[in-house]
Amino acid sequence: MLLHRSLLALVVSAAAALSGCQNMNTDSLMQSGMMAMKAATLSDAEIKQVADEACAKQDAEAQIAPANSPYTQRLDKIAAALGNPLTGTAVNYKVYLTDDINAFAMANGCVRVYSGLMDLMNDNEVEGVLGHEIGHVALGHIKKATQTAYAAAAARNAAAASGNATVAALSQSQLGEIGEALVNAQFSQSQESAADDYSFDLLKKRGIPLEGLATAFDKLAKLSGGQESSMFDSHPGSQQRADHIRQRIASGK
Repeated sequence: MLLHRSLLALVVSAAAALSGCQNMNTDSLMQSGMMAMKAATLSDAEIKQVADEACAKQDAEAQIAPANSPYTQRLDKIAAALGNPLTGTAVNYKVYLTDDINAFAMANGCVRVYSGLMDLMNDNEVEGVLGHEIGHVALGHIKKATQTAYAAAAARNAAAASGNATVAALSQSQLGEIGEALVNAQFSQSQESAADDYSFDLLKKRGIPLEGLATAFDKLAKLSGGQESSMFDSHPGSQQRADHIRQRIASGK
């Protein structure tokens, strides 16, 4: 219920701010309110549908590595090693050709890794990072992030009802904005720790070396002080997390 009320509040506040506008489109405002209500009750199938469209939008705007690219060939091996850990959802992997250092996953099994990250890390480290991103999906973190992004899009749609052409244009790009919100999703420390442990357990179950998860965090820790990246923004405390993984390796648990 707390999630439901907070999502609805986004649209209520936007509508209140615009209540004095003479060009108000009341139909659009009602639609926005319905979107906000819907955000809190999106089914798993609907969450996946939103992810399908948001991921397709991201793919359309990215430069995707072709099948014969060394990046794709590396990722194919990594994908085979990780298997398909999401029950009832097929995982699909692609590489975005960009110098940025990032990776993300969506509720529909869309997993994307940037070539900049693959340049920085070896295959075992990429396995650890992608296991972490998949963990956010498996543990329900991405579902909550999708609900929040959907509600935020509803709030922007309410603003578009004022008749402002610029804001209305933003409303037409809702899918892109939802996708960006998921790519750069901010998670709590407890969610990050849970995703780290999910990746550790997945690697162990699949017989994949565990050290790569720790050394991936080592590399992020060295870079985070002097380079901006959405991965650094959404994954704080990299060195402490590397230490946690090594403690688990040492304990055998």
